[in-house]
Amino acid sequence: MQGRLIYVMGPSGAGKDSLLHFARDRVAGAPVMFAHRYITRTVGSNENHIALTLEEFEARSALGLFALEWSSHSMRYGIGIEIDEWLARGCTVVINGSRQHLERALERYPLIEVVHVEAAPHILAARLGARARETAEQVAARLARHAPFSLPDGTRLTRIDNSGALEVAGDAFLRVVRRGK
Repeated sequence: MQGRLIYVMGPSGAGKDSLLHFARDRVAGAPVMFAHRYITRTVGSNENHIALTLEEFEARSALGLFALEWSSHSMRYGIGIEIDEWLARGCTVVINGSRQHLERALERYPLIEVVHVEAAPHILAARLGARARETAEQVAARLARHAPFSLPDGTRLTRIDNSGALEVAGDAFLRVVRRGK
């Protein structure tokens, strides 16, 4: 049996991690797996990831231990190959992906379901400033970057505006996660 892969993406500050936590708390016990990311950054804030040194990341990459991997903002990101086993067992798998690397994900997983999380520009700016991980110049650079993406015909896309109350966007995201169950 083949599971479902939900690829969550959107600009920094859109609240992707908050939506993932919101959903995780509400589907406990269901066959829904939230893949953590391997990132060459220390653990912090609200993000579910495993911190690796660059050397650790490169060693895992060389061993083929990532189903997906990419570089962004001077960091390396990876999604472990365990997601392939979860999908093979019929689970719904949710990953926090990257708009710039969506094409690569679609090559490996053509039936992927895409969720694009959005927020108003002033909300993005406030959230990025509040997390204090970057300088004001780095925040401005993130906000100025518009990562375009296109989807092949037939790819399922859901857009979620996370500018307001988390519960509203969270409920919309839960409908996607629970779809087909």
